[in-house]
Amino acid sequence: MDSFRRQGMEFDVRDAGPADGEPVVLLHGFPQDSTAFDRMAPVLHGAGLRTLAPDQRGYSPGARPTGRGAYRLRETAQDVLALLDAAGLESAHVVGHDWGAAVGWALGAWYPDRVRTLSALSVPHPAAMAKALVTSDQALRSYYMALFQLPAVPERLILAQGGAPLRKMLRNGGLPDDAVEHYVQRMREPGALTAALNWYRALPYGARDGVGRVSVPTLHVWSTGDAFLGRAATEGTRQYVTGPYRLEVLEDVPHWIPELAAERAGELVVAHTRTST
Repeated sequence: MDSFRRQGMEFDVRDAGPADGEPVVLLHGFPQDSTAFDRMAPVLHGAGLRTLAPDQRGYSPGARPTGRGAYRLRETAQDVLALLDAAGLESAHVVGHDWGAAVGWALGAWYPDRVRTLSALSVPHPAAMAKALVTSDQALRSYYMALFQLPAVPERLILAQGGAPLRKMLRNGGLPDDAVEHYVQRMREPGALTAALNWYRALPYGARDGVGRVSVPTLHVWSTGDAFLGRAATEGTRQYVTGPYRLEVLEDVPHWIPELAAERAGELVVAHTRTST
């Protein structure tokens, strides 16, 4: 499959690997798209796994609703359920990075019957993140989230001079030039950056939605070189998982785990998927 539909929107999907392999849904974050997993997916394919990597809500050109409420976790999680339904799958392994990990946590808490295993890259459980914001240096690391709440201003700042600020941020984070340029050009598409930022602008809905405890087998991968996410929320995540849980720490890897630690992350995910068999 190369796309699926929900509520009149069309989502692009990269479906690869053995067609009869156990399915793994790969969920990207900001400001990436499904190509974030291009270096990691072949590791999964080599282990006999099929991957389904959607361009999520706001990133697929045919799925850019207006208004921040359309980007709350309840909606983005149900997008993944629609993907599973369109693919004829009762359940799948879920791997998420950045915002994709937040969606993964929500799926694991709300729809455990649809999630075989959860692998959360970088981002901790939302409740652990919320606690860390008031008990550690996490608020300083997450200053940009407050900036993103402003209307219009972030778009002008990020895309100034043809996207130079975004390009610099991504390069400073260690991403290769081809990935940097691809992400910048995607964010320069009409309406793309506003849609992507609406994920952050929907955060006030989070307290109402409430991501509870996760019962599915969970792997959390965090890297010590992550400038955006500190150790406090990572270590606090365990208390929100009632199922089997493992934390894997990658030393000196920046935030962009799928691109910069693709082989190691892929190996960890492959091993984790086998814990459910």
